[in-house]
Amino acid sequence: MYSSREFHKSSHSANEAACVEVSEGAETLIRDTQNRAAGHLGFPNGEWRAVLQVLRRAS
Repeated sequence: MYSSREFHKSSHSANEAACVEVSEGAETLIRDTQNRAAGHLGFPNGEWRAVLQVLRRAS
């Protein structure tokens, strides 16, 4: 279903081996770079923005 979506490494991952990849679109998808075959988690854009706001406040 999302095989044609392009993912990029999170900007917070730097050069770490254990990181996540993100694909933005109508739905934001995230996946583990070390286990891509396991699939991804999908978030509607409004929910993804809320997750990011919480994470920014916590850091």
